[in-house]
Amino acid sequence: MQYLPIFTKLDNKPVLVVGGGEVALRKCRAFLKARANVTLVAPWFCDELKEHAHNNEVTLIDAYFDESHLEGKMLVIAATDRDDVNNNVFELANARNVFVNVVDDQPKCTFIFPSIVDRDPITIAISSAGTAPVLARRLREKLETLIPQHIGPLATLVGSFRDKVKQRFKHFADRRQFWEGVFDSSVVSKVQTGNTEAAQAQLSQMLDAKAEPEGEVYVVGAGPGDPELLTLKALQLMQQADVVVYDYLVSDEIMELVRRDADLVCVGKRLGDHSVAQEDTNQMLVDFAKQGKKVCRIKGGDPFIYGRGGEEVQVLAANNVNYQIVPGITAAAGCSAYAGIPLTHRDHAQAIQFVTGHCKKDGQELDWQSLAKAHQTLAIYMGVIKSPHIQAELLKHGRSATTPVAIIENGTRKNQRVVTGQLGELADLIERNSVISPALLIIGEVAALHSQLAWFGQNEQTSSFAQPLTDVSNT
Repeated sequence: MQYLPIFTKLDNKPVLVVGGGEVALRKCRAFLKARANVTLVAPWFCDELKEHAHNNEVTLIDAYFDESHLEGKMLVIAATDRDDVNNNVFELANARNVFVNVVDDQPKCTFIFPSIVDRDPITIAISSAGTAPVLARRLREKLETLIPQHIGPLATLVGSFRDKVKQRFKHFADRRQFWEGVFDSSVVSKVQTGNTEAAQAQLSQMLDAKAEPEGEVYVVGAGPGDPELLTLKALQLMQQADVVVYDYLVSDEIMELVRRDADLVCVGKRLGDHSVAQEDTNQMLVDFAKQGKKVCRIKGGDPFIYGRGGEEVQVLAANNVNYQIVPGITAAAGCSAYAGIPLTHRDHAQAIQFVTGHCKKDGQELDWQSLAKAHQTLAIYMGVIKSPHIQAELLKHGRSATTPVAIIENGTRKNQRVVTGQLGELADLIERNSVISPALLIIGEVAALHSQLAWFGQNEQTSSFAQPLTDVSNT
């Protein structure tokens, strides 16, 4: 370990920055954020530094650096474009045992600035010991996506209870068990949704009496398959859940991201094989939550677009179960984008309709007259098995047989396949190419743009995939 990672309290502590340009300004901003007493010395200063001085936030010394400027300083930064000045700062500061950093000159640094994930008061620092700062920045970006914004307010809240908890629980093991219960409770979700007063009240209740564990259900949209399309909130809740209730449409790559010790329950439905009835799934969610468990009900696409999320939430609400809803990228948006097909386009489609080809038994028949209008896009979910009926009804109600169509199988995934052709051959395309679910049907003029935009859609949009996706054209 080349550098000892420490967190230094700089409130009103004297620090020196040698330099007056953009680099010096960046370092100055970091010191100001830590509420340090900042002095800068240089023969010239940029306008923003002058503005900081005008607001009495920093002290500017219009002079060339000399040893006297180090007097009483705790840290010093050399941020000039002159090697002789930077070397002089390093040698003089080092001789005085003053911590010194020469910008972009790692051998002349007795301290370094890490990449920081700031969730005040939670702070995470990442350092490569100055060897690979861009790599450290990329690691920081990864952590930024994993650590939710509410962690800071949560830490502030529990910090305000720390002394009370110490008074209530004399032994460290008891305090640790209490805090584990807090972080497993809905106190966290209350802070996350901005209801800090309710979170504070619940914390007080937990201190006064041993509260029963409070369950909660997260109804989460997993998107069409590519794990990089998950929202940050979805990923965070997936990793908090005690139980994960999932469908077949959720990809293996996404399931790899759930909490390792979570119980996994599959309630997937396939054509002709409904392994778990929807009513049983609804009750399962209620039962798990009543047991005090955090339950992630994860669904392919978006839970409120042909995902039966509405039905499940109705049951949760009727049973007074706490729940959160996390939208996902629906298949129509994700699959069409990865196939290079814009759902709307000024020249081709001024409207879009999302349709399911698999309605509830005895459900209302679709308005085929409306669906058959030209210059609009139909995105049809679960339409593979009903494709002959869909084709016949659209043609019957006036849609041209030459209307472009695209069938996107396993959209956004590594094995995505796109079959294109015309409406008059839709059912034959599906049979001839042995298309299987999950597959999305796109019917409308925009489907013809696949041939122009597919390369961008398959490579630029899906950067996590190492090879082009399969494209089958039938025109």
